[in-house]
Amino acid sequence: MKTLMKNHLSTAAIALLLWCATDLPGRSETQYAGVAPNQTSSIRTIIDKRPVVHADGIKFGAYDPHGDFGAQTNVSTEALFLPWEDVDLETLRVADAYAQARGRNLLITVEPWSWDVDWRLTSEELRRKVLRGDYDVNMRAIAQMISQLKSPVIVRWGQEMEDKSGRFSWSGWNPQDYITAYKRMMDIVRDEAPGTELMWSPKGEPGLDAYYPGDDYVDLVGLSVFGLQRYDELAYNKHRTFSEALKQGYDLVAGYGKPVWVAELGYEGGDAYMRPWIETATLKQSAFPNLQEVVYFNDRDVHAWPFNLGRPDWRVVESLAAN
Repeated sequence: MKTLMKNHLSTAAIALLLWCATDLPGRSETQYAGVAPNQTSSIRTIIDKRPVVHADGIKFGAYDPHGDFGAQTNVSTEALFLPWEDVDLETLRVADAYAQARGRNLLITVEPWSWDVDWRLTSEELRRKVLRGDYDVNMRAIAQMISQLKSPVIVRWGQEMEDKSGRFSWSGWNPQDYITAYKRMMDIVRDEAPGTELMWSPKGEPGLDAYYPGDDYVDLVGLSVFGLQRYDELAYNKHRTFSEALKQGYDLVAGYGKPVWVAELGYEGGDAYMRPWIETATLKQSAFPNLQEVVYFNDRDVHAWPFNLGRPDWRVVESLAAN
């Protein structure tokens, strides 16, 4: 396993291992004229946009490398992202201690590549090597470490596999090849860390059903739901609510009968745009009976969005990263 040591990390950053975000389906900038920004609807006075956690609502978790949710007691899950080629796995012990001290589960997204672009393989090279078993040792090392952790763990491997934007090296593979790879990796997790829950996590786009690995390999389904006001104006000619953004993906996976999570949630815009997201993200809704938990992505996106919108800052409090 290649290891790229990351030095000078803050305690929170070490505990939560930083990186990765999700962008929405790209649309041609010439296809949608969109609507002009409304000056009133774009006014921003909200200082802290964290979701309201309703006492009788959906559970809440966070990917929180800045520690903004560190003292919040109603957070059920601590999320982190883990590449399998360039990380010191001992940092998982720090994350485990951080989560355990707060009574939280760990949601570990394992990304089958390196965060160092110079080390990344092409999609075809990665597919061939994973199917050949070249990366079994990487996954086994991660699973062996997970088996030593004290917090309950959920493993999410190779997320957003049906996405066709080219963002992830494992996305857009032939569905059967992806299913074979997913099962291979999750079999290793089951072998080394029995009791770990498995999350299959599509983006929520049409065609995801072809990548479903079967009920025996899915304990939870995780979707990605992001709302960016200006993107909505340009791509949809309206402002979408959390419910509208979730509906397509939820409807596509509801038939599996599995608990559904929003594994990555974020929103950004003016007060009028964000307030409905803030108020409803953890609200129980009859349209989503299987929705169990939402996990906020509390960092700036690492990828630029369409329409030259740059990298949205999903962080709940204003950060220097947005400047």
